[in-house]
Amino acid sequence: MLAIIGGSGLSGLANLEVTHRQVVRTPYGEPSGPLTFGRIGGKPIAFLARHGYGHTIPPHEVNYCANLWALKEQKVSGVVSIASVGAIRREFGPGSLVLPDQIIDYTWGRRSTFFEGPGAKVTHIDFTEPFSASLRARILAAARTGGEAVADGGVYAATQGPRLETAAEINRLERDGACLVGMTAMPEAALARELGLEYATLAVVANHAAGRGDSAHSISLDKIEVVLENAMRKVRRIIENLVAQ
Repeated sequence: MLAIIGGSGLSGLANLEVTHRQVVRTPYGEPSGPLTFGRIGGKPIAFLARHGYGHTIPPHEVNYCANLWALKEQKVSGVVSIASVGAIRREFGPGSLVLPDQIIDYTWGRRSTFFEGPGAKVTHIDFTEPFSASLRARILAAARTGGEAVADGGVYAATQGPRLETAAEINRLERDGACLVGMTAMPEAALARELGLEYATLAVVANHAAGRGDSAHSISLDKIEVVLENAMRKVRRIIENLVAQ
């Protein structure tokens, strides 16, 4: 069973035939909300709204450990994260879909490992390629099946939030090699790796990052909602094709 973690703009799946919802307790506290189980095209799927079903949990306060642990306990085979991002590179305009293949982590103060605390054994994971190659390939195939354009590859800069970045900070991220900026891929991707879960992020470009394009002097938050609403229709079609594989 595949799991979808919905981000900003995707607090539910309109094409999901819900069978039940389940409250899950974990050793790391409560997840962002109950897990929603159902079927798309007759295939089982689990869904979790990262920011809560009322979008009340900011990126830096998401209980990433509880979210991933809860999904692992349900024996999901992989996790697809849907995340809204800002575009640093000009070729990724608002509404674009991107499947990043690398991450740079700029977050701080978030619990970023399951292996800490009294008695915990020091454990290292290989994070050379932070996203699952096989799951990324499946998402790309699902997009092709539905005729949806998805850019293959890119560096996702994970920032702390909840504020958006300054133009100078975006310049720095670009110098570091990032082409997208978001707030949730870390520690989510690393925690999934620690649990042995396949994980990939489908990034939805909501806006040009600060200092870029029509965000040269300010970012219009009103426009973001419209962009995400339209882009999420494409995302739902890709998910439908992915589950059907």
